[in-house]
Amino acid sequence: MCELLVVCASEPVRLTFSLHTLAARGALPASSRDGWGVAFYEGLDVALFREPGAAGDSPLVRFLETDGPRTRMAISHIRHATQGAVQLSNTQPFARTLGGRTHVFAHNGHLAGIEQRGSLALGRHRPIGQTDSEHAFCALLERLEALWESPTVPTVQARCAVLAGFAADLRALGPANFVYCDADAVFVHGDKRIQSSGRIEPPGLWLSQRHCPPIGLPPETGGGVAISGSGRAVAWVASVPLTPEDWRPLAEGEMVVLRDGEIAGGSEPCPR
Repeated sequence: MCELLVVCASEPVRLTFSLHTLAARGALPASSRDGWGVAFYEGLDVALFREPGAAGDSPLVRFLETDGPRTRMAISHIRHATQGAVQLSNTQPFARTLGGRTHVFAHNGHLAGIEQRGSLALGRHRPIGQTDSEHAFCALLERLEALWESPTVPTVQARCAVLAGFAADLRALGPANFVYCDADAVFVHGDKRIQSSGRIEPPGLWLSQRHCPPIGLPPETGGGVAISGSGRAVAWVASVPLTPEDWRPLAEGEMVVLRDGEIAGGSEPCPR
């Protein structure tokens, strides 16, 4: 299956070890070699880098590890193609503008029959590629559009309500691990994935947090994030634990909202 990585921090940080670890999963002979991408938020916009090839073989990945932009929110995805050709338009994360800001989405799983599900029908927002994941993103934007007609940022509660219903519709079709960001907060939904046993079961995503001491830490002890300075909180989510630090598995159907490196308002299973 695909691999997801999310970083949310209270101050700008730089991805290092985690991106390298995720890239290693895309190197031959690993199965996830059909494309990779990473979105770095800067204010309301993102710097988006994608390639329809193995991340482990990419000079661009190695460049981003050492010279990538510092960011407070980043979303990375390594693709194992299940629908759609191996090409740039089918490579995640996907990004669209809505309400004067860039929204980013990445998904892990296969959503069989999404094109026929009425509650996930498309309207103004249309996919560029052929993947079920991009269809899901466009369907989500249809639901969110009314919230972003106001010049003010919708409440987290209002956005969560929309995302909970969306997540329930996805879970009815297949594994629905996804990450969505609107430049204000990161919404992470855990479901299930193929485990080492070969069974499809929870957890689909893992969460870890760190509150950094005043003295800066070397990148390898920060869970893959270059940390320096004081008063910093960092949260990261990945398909599998990436470091020896404590990682918490997300329960099936659990939604977590991240903002400034913290869990905003706690986390709870989505309604079924």
